[in-house]
Amino acid sequence: MASELYLHPLFQTKVELLSADERVALSYRRARLLLQTYNPICSLDIAMFTIIAAHVGLTIGTLSRHLRERPDFKPLVDRMLRFDTVGIYLLTERGHGLDAFNIETTATKIADGYILHTPREEAAKQVSLVVRLACHLHRHRFMPASTPSFGIPKVALVMARLIVDGKDHGSRFFVTPICSEREMYHGIRSVRLPPRSGTAPLDFSITSFDHVRLPLTALVASDILDYAIPQRSLEAWWDEIWRIQLGTMAVPAPWISAIKAVAYIGGRYSMHRSLVGKRSTPVPIISFRTQQWPIVQATAVGMVMANWFPIVIGQAMKRSTDHRVRHALSVVAKTTICRHFQRCVPEVAERCGAQGTFEHNYMARIENDGKGVIIAEGDVLTLCIRLFSELLQKRYEVPMPDPDESILALHASSLLEENIALLQSIDGDYRSDSFNALILPQAQIVVEAIGHALAYSAAARSNLPKPILDVYECAVIRQDPAWYSEQGGISRIAQRRREDAAVSAMLPDLSSYLEQLNIANYVQAPIVTDASWKDYLAALPIHTGNAIPEAEYIQAML
Repeated sequence: MASELYLHPLFQTKVELLSADERVALSYRRARLLLQTYNPICSLDIAMFTIIAAHVGLTIGTLSRHLRERPDFKPLVDRMLRFDTVGIYLLTERGHGLDAFNIETTATKIADGYILHTPREEAAKQVSLVVRLACHLHRHRFMPASTPSFGIPKVALVMARLIVDGKDHGSRFFVTPICSEREMYHGIRSVRLPPRSGTAPLDFSITSFDHVRLPLTALVASDILDYAIPQRSLEAWWDEIWRIQLGTMAVPAPWISAIKAVAYIGGRYSMHRSLVGKRSTPVPIISFRTQQWPIVQATAVGMVMANWFPIVIGQAMKRSTDHRVRHALSVVAKTTICRHFQRCVPEVAERCGAQGTFEHNYMARIENDGKGVIIAEGDVLTLCIRLFSELLQKRYEVPMPDPDESILALHASSLLEENIALLQSIDGDYRSDSFNALILPQAQIVVEAIGHALAYSAAARSNLPKPILDVYECAVIRQDPAWYSEQGGISRIAQRRREDAAVSAMLPDLSSYLEQLNIANYVQAPIVTDASWKDYLAALPIHTGNAIPEAEYIQAML
């Protein structure tokens, strides 16, 4: 059953004992299985999630818009839904990473189709990195690579400039077969890149095209004869890459599970790991407040984010929601979840000592994998800059809790109003040096504050336990203690006492809260119990021998 996918042999494999290519092959096999079962197990294998996100979210999603008018796409989509073919999304170029609007790859119209061509090395399609507009800042996701190394055919949506009769008709997507199960198709070149440090490996690569012939039906459009030059080229380009905006909301999902998994691993480890010191009896390290805080924080954050995420998705995806507000809520959600992840995971891993640095205990690997999501479907900081600028100019409003509802809601409202007033003091010139120096650096801080307020409000309305709410509130206060002291009326010592009371109230039920994370079945780190560690150790390669050191060698060492 899908709910027991974690028991499948593919998810019981000790990945740290495999070679890089064996791990990539395993991720493709897991992705096929996941697509058949629709199970939320993505945080166990971010390479698998990367494959699925580009395959389903970007490639199938982009084609889905045209299926009614383009029934010829249906056989391809059906193969992709069975995972008989992997879809990849080739948008950015090596020499234009941040400026995908100005790509150089061309698709030149000929009588019976198109010629797809990469004019120079800088125009080669990147496996990853970013999309940023001249008008403002957006980034795009890591995606499955274009190599034929793992026995599965691949097809790409390639963004290229449509050239008709020598004129540029704007950027469009073209369906392009990339490789069979064994080799690249004629005219297509894939250069596999080295692995990203410390992450789940995948066959990331850079792809280029040498006068590749495509049929007329390769154009991704409801009408394959519509070559009209768009009146608003930038808006038309955004419409082509519409799935990226939806992906901004989707990509943080595994990181909520990751926060919960790290809380569970660190919590369970700290409960059985003990020190003797000067005492006669062992003392669990969870007894120390320096150990308690990272674990209760991650636990509270995991519960609050898991509660809020489906709520904010529901708000964003209402048909009545302005598309600008929909994207704004996606940015708020991604920013809030990703930054919580970046604060919680390293701190818990560090408190697990040397064990926190090994891949088999999950935390070090997921921390490195998390760096990829920061730029996936929109770089967090640049997304915040765009949203913040639009909110300050009052182009639209994001729904926020009443400032009287909580101290976090007051914090968010106060920061936003403070920066609106500051913008007015410089005559509303958002292109000035003063805006760049004084206001722009506040973008992420304000967007995060809005997310904190929304998440806390949702948690309170959902009746999450008070100790969880209080610890979450303290975790947020830690991010801006000056404001809470100056404007919130909570002095530094009062903040410290508030945090002490919150942690003390949560600790007696910590074991129960860890179970309520509902993540235990997906945790494979052997340090969660002493017994699982001993079992894991017994399964590792053992080196023994009968060699006897020579006496002269021992004497030299002494």
